[in-house]
Amino acid sequence: MIQAPTSGTPPAPPSSNQSSVAMIARQAIVNSQHVVVGYELFNRSRSAAAHTAATDVILVFTALSHAGTEELVGKKLIFVNCTHESLSGGHLELVDPDKVVLEIPPLGHAAAEEVTTRLPILTELRDRGFHLAFNHTVLQSGYAPWLPLADYIKLDLSVLAPDQLAVLISYAGRHCKAELIAEKVETAQQYDMVSSQGVQLFQGYWFARPALVETKLLTPSQASIIELINQVRKQASTDDIEEVLKKDAGLAFNLMRLINSTGFGLSREITSFRQAVMLMGLKKLFRWAALLLTASRNSGMPSSVGHTAVVRGRLMELLALETQPPEDADQAFVVGIFSLLDVMLSMPMESAIGLLNVPEPVAAALLRREGFLGDLLTLAEACESSDDAVFDRSAGLLHLTSQQINFAHLQALAWADHITE
Repeated sequence: MIQAPTSGTPPAPPSSNQSSVAMIARQAIVNSQHVVVGYELFNRSRSAAAHTAATDVILVFTALSHAGTEELVGKKLIFVNCTHESLSGGHLELVDPDKVVLEIPPLGHAAAEEVTTRLPILTELRDRGFHLAFNHTVLQSGYAPWLPLADYIKLDLSVLAPDQLAVLISYAGRHCKAELIAEKVETAQQYDMVSSQGVQLFQGYWFARPALVETKLLTPSQASIIELINQVRKQASTDDIEEVLKKDAGLAFNLMRLINSTGFGLSREITSFRQAVMLMGLKKLFRWAALLLTASRNSGMPSSVGHTAVVRGRLMELLALETQPPEDADQAFVVGIFSLLDVMLSMPMESAIGLLNVPEPVAAALLRREGFLGDLLTLAEACESSDDAVFDRSAGLLHLTSQQINFAHLQALAWADHITE
């Protein structure tokens, strides 16, 4: 038997440039039956940057594509504090608007012309399906052009006296169709007061304090993100863009997780990088990559774990092409590159792949080494460990010769080394 070459030492624990932890606080917004209808999100990471035009949308992406042990928002609405700069950046085109409530800040002592100037972008966002929330200042005469756009109006009980609240609630009921949210509700007396006046949504310590949720993010290398941006800017072919995704497990994971999330709004499951690229389109792909670059603080060579995942993906793809159609080879690459997600994310594989909604053959391969893809993955692992018995058994099941496997493995190693130079 010709022994398959090894790929070096076994994978080491993930380095700090592979996965990072984000702390997000969420506070429930409940209805009169105390059923949660949505969550307001706050960035509580110690390394969080100042509130800029991109941080609002990055927070939404984290909520939609996080890798955690629980659902951060599930199917509830996401309430996100925005800046007016973030509303015009175009990044919001990357999310399904039906799930997101944009909390629009007041303009201070704004002149009427400034309110009018910002009206078109607010109108466009609402026309696209986003929900808009304002604080009580939208009920002032100076903000009259904005009032018809309000889906929600927040009434801050910490700054509004009971008599002011009564006037505002009455005025809102007569002049708009917005749902009122009483926020900073801290006592039963406050709840009884506003609910008796017709307010039906509530937020505050009386119901729930903001709860911290730790989310794990698989961070691509800056070099891979920049390469993706460059390929998109020159309108490269789908094949070329797909090659960029194939060489960085973090980049691939982030894209597949996002595009298959409920927040992206697709009705069918996306199972290959090619599908993801084609469905997202170059414009959205560019904006997504730009946001990743904004959020990324890492650089340098990929870790040994990421490199091993890339080698596995390429090896399995090449071997699948020996006997299978190209679409099956695409799935083989996906299995290989995601086969170390449990190590990268420090969580069980079942939880990790659950975040991607992978098709059953992929899940069976990753979890139980079942099926054609499972046999390929077992063979790829045997190539790394030089386990002769497993190598021979897997090769026999796949009807592959040692020469075919050795040649494909050498090609995969050379390809991975070349693309990560």
